[in-house]
Amino acid sequence: MRVLVIGMVSGLIGAGLAQAQDDQTPPAPCSGEAFHQFDFWVGDWAVTTPDGTYAGDNKITREEGGCLILETWTSATGGTGQSYNYYNPATEKWRQVWVSTGAMIDYEGGLTEAGSMKLEGTITYVASAQTADFTGEWTLEADGTVTQHFEQYNAETDEWVPWFTGTYTAKEAEAAETP
Repeated sequence: MRVLVIGMVSGLIGAGLAQAQDDQTPPAPCSGEAFHQFDFWVGDWAVTTPDGTYAGDNKITREEGGCLILETWTSATGGTGQSYNYYNPATEKWRQVWVSTGAMIDYEGGLTEAGSMKLEGTITYVASAQTADFTGEWTLEADGTVTQHFEQYNAETDEWVPWFTGTYTAKEAEAAETP
C-alpha cells in the first residue's frame, strides 16, 4: 500500500511540475506581433510596372522559424537578386539587405502610420562602388496587391528620384484571372 501511495504522489507531483513547466514555456522565437509586420509581402508574385509591363517574378518566403523573410527575384530579362529581411528586437526596426550582380542595398525602418513598410539606407552599385541614399516602401493595397516603390537621392539636384515602382500580384490571383 505504501508503495502504491508513494507511486501515486510521485505521479501527481510529476504531472504538476510538467504542467507548471508547460505554462512557463517561452513563446517560440520570432513569433511576436512585430515579427509579422511584413507578412503581407510573403507570397509568390508576378510583378508589373505602372504601365502594366511584366517586370519579373518574386518569391517571398518565411524562413528560419519565422525569423527571416527571404526574397528571391528573377527579372523578365533573367537578372536575379535576393534579400534577407528581418525584424531586429534590439533596434525595434526591420532591416533588408539586398544583393544582386548590379547593386547592394542595405536599409532599415518599419511600419508607417499608414501601415506601409518603409526602409531607408543606401544603395551601392557594384561596378562603380558609388553609393547613394535610398528608400523602399511596400504598401498592401485593398485589392490584395502590393505596391513597391523605390527612390534614390540625387545629391547633384538635391532631390529624390523614382528608381522603380512595381505592382505585386499573387500568382494564384493572376491564374484565376486568366481565361
